Amino acid sequence: MSSNASRLPDAELDELPRELADLKSKIDALAGEERASLGASYDRVVDSFRRRRRILSLVQEALSQLRLDIKYLMFDLEVTRKERDELRENRGDGEF
Repeated sequence: MSSNASRLPDAELDELPRELADLKSKIDALAGEERASLGASYDRVVDSFRRRRRILSLVQEALSQLRLDIKYLMFDLEVTRKERDELRENRGDGEF
């Protein structure tokens, strides 16, 4: 997959763990300055979580592409070896 588009739906990438959702509801239940202070910290944690999830997704996609590339290279190597062996047989001497 040469595109940078993720194979995961955006909703799945944005989904937060239940623990973070519970924390948000508890922060929202607070009053005044505590709510604002903890809310800002919560937002930073959520941004970090989403960034890490996107990075993980990109790494997984890169690994999938690498696996596919390796399969193609292994196939190409096998075909090249067969062609080399056939050429050797046709020459009749077994060596180059």
